[in-house]
Amino acid sequence: MKKNSYTALTISAVVIGMVGLSFAAVPAYRAFCQITGWGGTTQRATEASGTILDREVTIRFDATVSGGLPWYFKPEQVSQTLKIGETGLAYYEAENLSDEPVIGSASFNVQPAKAGLYFRKIECFCFTEQLLEPGERVSMPMTYYIDPAIAGAKNLDDIKTITLSYTFYRNEDAEREKLAALGDH
Repeated sequence: MKKNSYTALTISAVVIGMVGLSFAAVPAYRAFCQITGWGGTTQRATEASGTILDREVTIRFDATVSGGLPWYFKPEQVSQTLKIGETGLAYYEAENLSDEPVIGSASFNVQPAKAGLYFRKIECFCFTEQLLEPGERVSMPMTYYIDPAIAGAKNLDDIKTITLSYTFYRNEDAEREKLAALGDH
């Protein structure tokens, strides 16, 4: 009888541990990607490096909207060419095509993925969720630079173009929280 209880307790502990790990996996993976630049995840910076190199890189801009988000979303420029270390300023336009307020959150990556570790964002609309009222159209800025450390990185001399891609998703959790907060007043 004790053996069966021990086995049941062990199996229960393993199942609880696996469930706990599954909830921790997403934040842990996100942190890993942000630290390493894995999968084209860009890095955050508080200011530009101050070092500008002669080498130029062209940044191409891409935008998509996931299903369920009634927005129009596009970059306001196709590309920008700047020197490594030079600060760039790009804009994306978003418009809520629905008749209700909608909150969206943007995910992003860069291609080639190996450049993600060196793509630094100083300010970005993607750092917070965006609330657009019905029919509202906004121009959203993003300030960035390519870290000069890319020049010393092995196998990155061939990078002449980097594509920055954003996808906006409807953030229903934030919408529910906002509605709940409005209901409290």
